[in-house]
Amino acid sequence: MPLNIPTLLSLFRIAAAPFLLLSGWFGRADLFFILFGLMLLSDALDGFIARMLDQTSELGAKLDSYGDMATYLSTPIAAWWLWPDIIREELYYIIGVVTVYLLPAVFSFAKFGELASYHTWSAKISAVLMGGGIMLLFGFENSTLFHIAVYFVIVEAIENIAITFILPEPKTNIRSIRHAWKEQKYS
Repeated sequence: MPLNIPTLLSLFRIAAAPFLLLSGWFGRADLFFILFGLMLLSDALDGFIARMLDQTSELGAKLDSYGDMATYLSTPIAAWWLWPDIIREELYYIIGVVTVYLLPAVFSFAKFGELASYHTWSAKISAVLMGGGIMLLFGFENSTLFHIAVYFVIVEAIENIAITFILPEPKTNIRSIRHAWKEQKYS
């Protein structure tokens, strides 16, 4: 496994997830926000740095996806311990977004036997919206951006599932459903 900066940034998110959980367990909201912020920053930087330094790889794309999954599955659990009242108020949205976030993975595993690593433009937009929405929800008890992000994740999930149906084999870095159609057409 090539240990380059993008790979290390993705591995950081995977390694930080248990500490995000511990921040919630021990009631450390300050540590939660620091770790979550660093996890979001590493997610934003890993792909950019990989392209800039010409260090993109299938492994890097998969590690990025695993880092995303670790971040977005540990976050609601840590938040439950820190802000149970907010979680109860937003429970339907949270259950919905976790379910919708997992659906494309289920379809990908069913078809390909592995997690898809498409990294679509819609996934990048939803990550920014969700990251900001989570910060506003738990930092300022403002749910508006979080709700918008949940609806955008639904759109992203539909696109990812459609891409999985279109592609005959797993591929990484498919920017949109249009790009998937082109990939399929030239396969």
